[in-house]
Amino acid sequence: MKTHHANLLITAIAPLVWGSTYIVTTTTLANFSPMVVAMLRALPAGLLLLLLTRQLPTGRWWLYTFILGALNITLFLSLLFVATYRLPGGVAGTVLSSQPLIIIMLSAVLLSSKIRPLAIFAALIGMGGVSLLVLTADTTLDPIGIVAGLAGATSMALGMILTQKWQAPVSALTLSAWQLTAGGLLLLPLIWLFDQPIHMPSSLNLLGLTWLSLMGAAFSYSLWFRGLQFLNANVISSLSLLSPFTAVLLGWWFLDQSLTTLQIIGIILVLVSIWFSQYANNQHR
Repeated sequence: MKTHHANLLITAIAPLVWGSTYIVTTTTLANFSPMVVAMLRALPAGLLLLLLTRQLPTGRWWLYTFILGALNITLFLSLLFVATYRLPGGVAGTVLSSQPLIIIMLSAVLLSSKIRPLAIFAALIGMGGVSLLVLTADTTLDPIGIVAGLAGATSMALGMILTQKWQAPVSALTLSAWQLTAGGLLLLPLIWLFDQPIHMPSSLNLLGLTWLSLMGAAFSYSLWFRGLQFLNANVISSLSLLSPFTAVLLGWWFLDQSLTTLQIIGIILVLVSIWFSQYANNQHR
């Protein structure tokens, strides 16, 4: 049990760091396109980890790596940044908080996992908590941003399930290196075909990209994929709700945004949702 809790705490660091994505992107990378930011976040991190691990995929893991890289990195990060740029942080966070519910459904189909009512209840509580945490009365809805957020959440949910299903015979650091590199490489032709040219970054841009790449990709994904080696995907997905929690706290601390009573209630509901998710899983271990 102590090992289980330790793995949970270590894995939870990843979404806590990912919660900084919105504030870093909007304050340091406002003049960059979503796909460019996604590529510059993933590829340098992947290449750095490859230098550290010095191990390439073999056999079928070449195919698996590019499938997982496409789902967890190429599609997810591109769609994440589309949602981030087109939606207020609150709406983007609420849409992405649907991921635990999506994983419950996909797990039932792909892993033959039993759908547990308590787990669904926990996921819905989490979405409600995130809504209270991040939505405001003047929130505007952008259909493209909402679709991008839902598609991104689904893409990573599928990637998480397949990562757990296939069980890579390497360390989480090596698996992160493979996926980040593959995902970043897949973005290059998309940028060349459909996106604007990459312009020379300023010192502020470089600061934001360094944080997103080193901490938001290399460090965080290694912890996330490590968690998938020890914990059920349904359990891990509930931890993703910590991202909007971090985003609100960072906005309150650095941007002087208010923290209302409803937001405090939202924080409590998010934490309750995570606890219920762990409880539902422990009841069937």
